[in-house]
Amino acid sequence: MGDLEIRAAVTDDVPAIVGMLADDPLGAQRESPDDLAPYLTALERLSSDPNQRLVVAVREGRVVGTLQLTIIPGLSRRGATRSIIEGVRIHADERGSGLGTQLIEWAISESRDSGCQLVQLTSDTSRTDAHRFYERLGFTASHTGFKLSL
Repeated sequence: MGDLEIRAAVTDDVPAIVGMLADDPLGAQRESPDDLAPYLTALERLSSDPNQRLVVAVREGRVVGTLQLTIIPGLSRRGATRSIIEGVRIHADERGSGLGTQLIEWAISESRDSGCQLVQLTSDTSRTDAHRFYERLGFTASHTGFKLSL
């Protein structure tokens, strides 16, 4: 399978990232791979924020996975810092290879190194396979989440 590199995303990675974001029923409704301008603007914002880490997993020169890790200093839990994992995607050719586990383990390690006491993530209620995956990695479904579209 070749060596895996997890590194910060760069402009040239955006088409592959957006392709992975759009490669499922939910993403197909939300993403626009034919117009990369908003994604490039978002990458600029993310890259300039020290609390954001948008990373890609690269194998043999090809982007095969991605996730975003956000570090959030807080006042609750005795001033605890937490992280949020978002946008975890694995290229269809790599699903089931252990890459998702490697990416999440990277995010947990990065969170620890950043002084976080808690790692959290959300997953759409329809993604039952993802829920089982996260539970296997030690996450618990401890909260109910809410969203408000603006």
